[in-house]
Amino acid sequence: MAEIVLCRIDSRLIHGQVMTKWVNQSQANKIVVVSDELAADEFMLEIYLLAAPAGVKVECYSQADAVAHWKEEQFGKGRVLLLLPNLESMKKVYDEGIQVEGIQIGGLGGAPNRKVVFQNITLDDADVEVLNYLKGKGVNIIFQTIPEDIPQSLEAMLKKYNS
Repeated sequence: MAEIVLCRIDSRLIHGQVMTKWVNQSQANKIVVVSDELAADEFMLEIYLLAAPAGVKVECYSQADAVAHWKEEQFGKGRVLLLLPNLESMKKVYDEGIQVEGIQIGGLGGAPNRKVVFQNITLDDADVEVLNYLKGKGVNIIFQTIPEDIPQSLEAMLKKYNS
């Protein structure tokens, strides 16, 4: 059974230095990406696989396949950095059985009706609803872009969002 050492929400998924830093920080030896969009796009998937840090195994699943693999073998062996592009995906896989203890919000890009709460992290009302839902389930949620940043609490980010 694999151990999920970090569950990160980042719309950029695997990206250069930031991902290398988190792999090193968490001592992960496997990245499991859960993205319906990426799993269905062979060309983009190849690009993301090439962007992974050397020596780190990468697996990419749709939400449904990720849940099936989790229920079947808990992602096999190793120390897993679980990576999802958005909070909606996190809620779906959480409700279907991938129940993590903590989530790190690392990057949610801008768009209309989204509000910046910390560096490159933006939220909208749907995100806030999911965050409150997961918090209610006992999930510890922090906001942290890179390891050098001081982790920001959910409460502080919700205060910023509501101000």
